[in-house]
Amino acid sequence: MPPGFETLGLSPALLSVAGELGYTRMTPIQAAGIPVLLAGKDLIGQAKTGSGKTAAFALPILQSLNLEKRAVQALILCPTRELCAQVAREFRKLGRKQAGLHVAVLSGGQPARAQIGSLRGGVHVAVGTPGRVLDLLGRKELKLGSVGIAVLDEADRMLDMGFAEEMDKILGVLPRPLQTAFFSATFPDTIEAMSERHQRDAVRVTIDEPAEEMPKIRQVVVSVDPDDKLRALYRVLKDHAHESALVFCHTKATVGELAQVLSADGISTECLHGDLDQFDRDRVMAMFRNESVRVLVATDVAARGIDVIDLDLVVNFDLPSKPDVYIHRIGRTGRAGKLGLAVSLVTRRDERKLSAIEERVGAPLERIQDGTGDDREVEDLLKDIARDSKMDTIAIAGGRKDKVRPGDILGALTGEAGGLRGADIGKIEIHDRRSYVAVASSVSRKAVASLNNGRIKGRRFRASLVERSGE
Repeated sequence: MPPGFETLGLSPALLSVAGELGYTRMTPIQAAGIPVLLAGKDLIGQAKTGSGKTAAFALPILQSLNLEKRAVQALILCPTRELCAQVAREFRKLGRKQAGLHVAVLSGGQPARAQIGSLRGGVHVAVGTPGRVLDLLGRKELKLGSVGIAVLDEADRMLDMGFAEEMDKILGVLPRPLQTAFFSATFPDTIEAMSERHQRDAVRVTIDEPAEEMPKIRQVVVSVDPDDKLRALYRVLKDHAHESALVFCHTKATVGELAQVLSADGISTECLHGDLDQFDRDRVMAMFRNESVRVLVATDVAARGIDVIDLDLVVNFDLPSKPDVYIHRIGRTGRAGKLGLAVSLVTRRDERKLSAIEERVGAPLERIQDGTGDDREVEDLLKDIARDSKMDTIAIAGGRKDKVRPGDILGALTGEAGGLRGADIGKIEIHDRRSYVAVASSVSRKAVASLNNGRIKGRRFRASLVERSGE
C-alpha cells in the first residue's frame, strides 16, 4: 500500500488541505518524486497524464515558499494556456490555507496588462507558457532573481511544439543554484540533452502504470471513405450513447467547419482551437464541463490540458500521425474507474498510421461496421442525436478577485431568494473576474432572474445565460 502524506513532514496547513481533498495515499509519482524535491534535488519524472504529478511538484513548492517575500520563487512552464490554468488551480487549491499566497498565470491569449498588474502586486508562483514568459522578461516586468525552483510540465510536449530554444533561454537566465524538475510522459533524447545542460545529478523516476490501473477503454476502428466521414460520425454519435463527446481533428479549419455543420444540424456543439482568446476558451470549457455542450470539436494543441472526469466518448475524426498523440487523446475517457470508448474513423490512407498505433498499443484494435449498407440517411440519424443538453451554463460577472466562492453562488441560488433545489445545480467554476455555474435547463432562466434581482455576499453581480457560438 502506498504511504500516506503524513510521512512527508509537510506543514500542518498542507496536511490539513490534503485530508480535506481526500488525499489519503500518495500516487506512485508522488511517493517517488515528493521526497526528492523536498530534499532539494533535481528530478526527472516520467509519468502519464492523470498520475497526480501536479501535486507531486506543487506540494514541495508550497512547503518551501516564503510568503512574506512578495517575489516569484517558483516558475512552472507549461505547453498551453489550458494546462497553465489547470496547474494554477491546483496550486491555489492545495495552498488555500496559506494566507497571502499569490499564483499568477502568464500565458498568451489574454491581455498582458492584467498579468503585468499581478506581477507588480507581488507573486510567489508563476505558471506560464514559454512565449509569454520570454515576452514579460523582455519587458522587464517578470523578475526571476528570487526563483529557487523551475518546473517543466509536459516537457516532451513543449519540445514537440518547438519551444526548445525558448525553454533553454528561460532556464539559462534563472539564478544559480537552482532546483529543477522535468515532468514528461515520454523521455526522448531531446529531454536528456536538456537535462544535461540544465540539471545537476538529477534523480530519474519512471512510473509504469500496472495493467490493472490503466484506464479501461474500448478502442474501436470504423473504416470509412473520405467523403463519408460526416455520416460515419453521426452514426457513431447515434450508436454509442453519450452525454459528452470529444471529437479530434487535425486542423483548426476542419474543427471550425465541422462544428458549424454539427451545430446547424441541431447537435449541441462547440469548438476549441488556437484562434480563440482566453475568454472564449474559458466559456467553451465551462459549458463542456457543465454538460451544456454535448460535443466538443478540438485540435490537439487546443485540447491540451482538458480535464473532464465524465467524458463518455472520444472520436478521432482525423487519425493522428503519432501513436503517442493517439494515446493521449483516448486517455481522456475511461477515468474514475469507468469504461471509456474511443472510436477512430480510418480511411485507406490511414492504414500505416493505424499499424503504428496498434504496435504502440500492443494489440489490434476492434473493427466494427459503420452501417454503410443501412438505408437510413443523415436526416434519420439526426432524429436520434440532435437533442438539447440537460444543463445550461450561467455566467456571473464576479470571481475569485471579488471574493466570490462556490458556496456563495450555491447559497444565492438555493436560498430563499433563489428558491432552486440543490439537485438543479451542477458544477461551479470560479475564475478571476468571472464565474460559471451549471443549472438545469428547465429552471435556468428563473435562476438568471433571481441572481440579477438578488445579491451574492451582499453585492449585485450581473448574470446571463451563456449561449453557444452557433446560436
